[in-house]
Amino acid sequence: VKGGLVVDLGTRAFLPASQADLGYVADLNAYLGQTVRVRIIELDRSARKLVVSRRKVLEEEREQRRAAALASLEEGQLCAGTVKSVTDFGAFVDLGGVDGLVHVSELTWVRGKHPSEVVSPGEQVTVKVLRVDREQGKVSLSLKQAQPDPWENVAARYPEGAWVTGRVVRVVPFGAFIELEPGVEGLAHISQLAPRRVQDPREVVQEGDEVQVRILRASAADKRISLSLVPAAERQPRDGQRRRPERRERAHAQAGSGEHVTLGEMYGDLLEET
Repeated sequence: VKGGLVVDLGTRAFLPASQADLGYVADLNAYLGQTVRVRIIELDRSARKLVVSRRKVLEEEREQRRAAALASLEEGQLCAGTVKSVTDFGAFVDLGGVDGLVHVSELTWVRGKHPSEVVSPGEQVTVKVLRVDREQGKVSLSLKQAQPDPWENVAARYPEGAWVTGRVVRVVPFGAFIELEPGVEGLAHISQLAPRRVQDPREVVQEGDEVQVRILRASAADKRISLSLVPAAERQPRDGQRRRPERRERAHAQAGSGEHVTLGEMYGDLLEET
């Protein structure tokens, strides 16, 4: 009928279209002949008026499922879920009654990817539960931590002195970040780009270049790899210089990752040379 549905409860009742489901229903004819559970929301015996809601029942059932799902979740647990939506800051995953957020930083081990490049709505995923706030009803999830960490055993895969092929992914004033495999990047400091003095890293490399690099150091604990494009035999320091490239490379890597470094750590060797 106009505005909704007539429901037979043994007596005539009205189910408004806005109370037929959780969302908007374009075609109410789909409900004809169906048996549904409803809750009485208005009753006026004198006016013989009876109004019911199916939406109230569905909301209560959804809340029960959500509460049960929240109670079953524990930090560190692996769960199967379905990607519900994707935003610029991450993805929401339905865990079967409760939605959890996978922040963009927890989507993939590969940096710089937009969430839409990693997952899509409707995709089935396995996630790790990071935090559960039962009072607020919020769940923080990680997709990348449910997958193998590419930095595990990195020192064994990239031993010191080995030559490997990598791709330049970022060029910065103090060197170039080179991807050795998805999720694993190393830094070739500007002092390790060529046997000669380099003023600007772009004199030697550009983003997207495929290069051969030598492993100087690899640390799984620090998630850092120091690289060099220069064979050891070709590295000739200038006369009278006392270089400490390791210290400067480490400081530049810290600065590049947003960590606190001092000017002394970054440029102390240059001041000593002066």
